[in-house]
Amino acid sequence: MPHLDSYFKQVDSLQDHFIERLREAVAIPSISSEDSRRPDVVKMGHWLADQIKALGGTVELRELGPNPGREHIDLPPCLLGRLGADPKKPNVLLYGHYDVQPAQKSDGWATDPFTLTIDDKGRMYGRGSTDDKGPVLGWLNAVEAHQKCGLELPVNLLMCFEGMEENGSEGLDDTIRAEAKKFFKDTDVVCISDNYWLGTEKPCLTYGVRGCNYYSVEISGPGQDLHSGVYGGLTHEPMTDLVRVMNSFVDPDGKILIQGIEDLVAPMSEQENALYPPIAFTMDDLKESLGGEVAIHSTKEDALKHKMRYPSLSLHGIEGAFYSEGAKTVIPARVVGKFSIRTVPNMEIDEVTKLVEKHVNVEFAKLKSKNTMKFNVLHCGKWWVEDFNHPNYTAAAKAVERVFGVKPDMTREGGSIPVTLTFQEELGKNVLLLPMGSSTDAAHSINEKLDKRNYIEGTKLLGAYLHYVAGELKRSQ
Repeated sequence: MPHLDSYFKQVDSLQDHFIERLREAVAIPSISSEDSRRPDVVKMGHWLADQIKALGGTVELRELGPNPGREHIDLPPCLLGRLGADPKKPNVLLYGHYDVQPAQKSDGWATDPFTLTIDDKGRMYGRGSTDDKGPVLGWLNAVEAHQKCGLELPVNLLMCFEGMEENGSEGLDDTIRAEAKKFFKDTDVVCISDNYWLGTEKPCLTYGVRGCNYYSVEISGPGQDLHSGVYGGLTHEPMTDLVRVMNSFVDPDGKILIQGIEDLVAPMSEQENALYPPIAFTMDDLKESLGGEVAIHSTKEDALKHKMRYPSLSLHGIEGAFYSEGAKTVIPARVVGKFSIRTVPNMEIDEVTKLVEKHVNVEFAKLKSKNTMKFNVLHCGKWWVEDFNHPNYTAAAKAVERVFGVKPDMTREGGSIPVTLTFQEELGKNVLLLPMGSSTDAAHSINEKLDKRNYIEGTKLLGAYLHYVAGELKRSQ
């Protein structure tokens, strides 16, 4: 596609303008979890809508009503946009979000989190720079560069940009279901740029994410907290029971000890197994990200499979226990242990929960304790996996090769991105995760950044993908 050269040159010539666009976006503190910032989230939605309208798109800011559990404020609007309506062109649905995580300078930021600050290495610091304002604006940058170099977009774009992703995506699933046969009905493929490269040098395509089943075990007995000097040795202690139960979940090497869990995991195909050796990742990379020599596995392939492909169980905390500095000789009357299982194909939510609940009941019964125990399901999200042989993925791989000169790594995410599954199930279309940022971007953390190279070359990639996916879909018909 030699015509892409003019597009790439246009992106380069507009990079200062594109950075200023990102600077404007970062300056709006659209923190969805804070009531006082909700007007800023709404402001960000309207700012984004105006940017799309300026490019010739049409936009509806869909009002979603009161915020569940916080009914005194409304949910920010879901932005439904269109650009192009040529019946001869395929329709690509873009998803992203315009809200961000909380951030304050006092958290440890080296710069003002809502002022885009660029260092001499081209690292652009600012809350939302990589998650997800930079990637969302990358799509708008790609449209503008096409327009200014006189190159026609090969697809029609549908856009779904929400303002609650960092706070549970309230209202999004209902909107997608309601519009599946309306606004989204002509969708051919879905593309999401809301994740990251596995490393810093080589792009990747992501075709799966693990799910998350989050549980708690509550154990209580005495009518109030007790003094261990007075009652120690006289009562069944809830903390002792809880520690014994939680100790039965997983061994020090990460092996899940709940009977039947491993039997649910889908076997790995030879084609999938072959994806791991070429991935640009080293055990030194893992050591650096862990902050020490604490990795369970000794080979890259084993480490990556346990990060992406196999389930894991993690213990997260104990509510009700003494945790402050110093000593306090208290016997807690009630404690709640929290843990989760990251799930993979074919671990269905209800089947996993049944096995976990059965295990908890058996282990507690072994203690012969006079305390009482409750098992609770806090929340669950299903895993997602996609067909990476689909034209959506082959197109993205060709675009990566064109822009970066390498074949992309094929990866799965260890964390969860629930909207991928919602789009897949409700629309019945292939969903692609096409990341812009790198593994060092510190999304959700202090000093979040997006490298200038990733932003500008990523804009080229997003635009190139639209051309390749148009061609791949046409050939597959």
